[in-house]
Amino acid sequence: MKISIIGAGNVGSTTALRIAQEGLGEVVLIDVIKGLAQGKVFDLEDARAVLKYNYQIEGSDDISKIKDSNVIVITAGLARKPGMTREELLQKNSAILKGICGNIKKLSPKAIIIVVTNPLDLMTNFVLKITGFSLKKVFGMGVSLDASRFANLIAKELNIPVTDVEAVVIGSHGEAMLPLARFSKIKGVALDEFVDDKKLELLVSKTIGRGAEIVNLLGSGSAYFAPSAAIAAMVKVIIKDEKRVIGVCAYLNGEYGIKDICIGVPCRLGKDGIEKIIELDLNKKELELLKGSALVIRKLSKQLPV
Repeated sequence: MKISIIGAGNVGSTTALRIAQEGLGEVVLIDVIKGLAQGKVFDLEDARAVLKYNYQIEGSDDISKIKDSNVIVITAGLARKPGMTREELLQKNSAILKGICGNIKKLSPKAIIIVVTNPLDLMTNFVLKITGFSLKKVFGMGVSLDASRFANLIAKELNIPVTDVEAVVIGSHGEAMLPLARFSKIKGVALDEFVDDKKLELLVSKTIGRGAEIVNLLGSGSAYFAPSAAIAAMVKVIIKDEKRVIGVCAYLNGEYGIKDICIGVPCRLGKDGIEKIIELDLNKKELELLKGSALVIRKLSKQLPV
């Protein structure tokens, strides 16, 4: 199996390490900046003897190296800076991804594409339209990261192991995300059985603001340990055909009463990509919030250059 990662910044290079260490296949790391991907890969190669992992990894500024990839992860693009919203990145990153998509179509027409570039929901929709690939083969990493953040914050608040928490987040990967207390569970029991409304509201607020909080604390750059873990988990499910349900940014065609946009929902993934979009039994309020999240994406999608 061949997994290519386009973008050798912190997210891309850490993803490359995680995928290589999992032994999921040959890894190719690409970046337009001459020497960046090669330098990071030399460093990753030098770690093999210490780690006792004989992974195969290549770095290049030559996009043709992605030829015949099974999975392509796109992390390329500008990162958020303090005070910048994901949506402000829209125009610049869509221009970057347009060129990348042209190369993917020519070099790896059968690949599954995982979009990570922000603003994630809009960029996933953009990549899907530019490539013309199957709806099940283009999706974004977003709400799985948000769910991991939600789970972490729940575990810290209740002073329990994070492994006891199963968190669910749907909606956009941004300020309009929807952490779902009713579907999030602690050892099988719904979260709202453990916390009152006030505490729940605080946990939801912290989850929504977590990415921006990290950006502001770092001062330069954004999160990459958790995003790379979320990406690698998705790649593993695909490569190993685990048929596991993960929150991804998927194109909806009537599910949840939403059409013609990409938004975060639980999906069953396998070797062919999205096998099934899971429709949660949302109540009226939850469904209204999800449609509100979709409306935010839809309004901004009108700014896309396609």
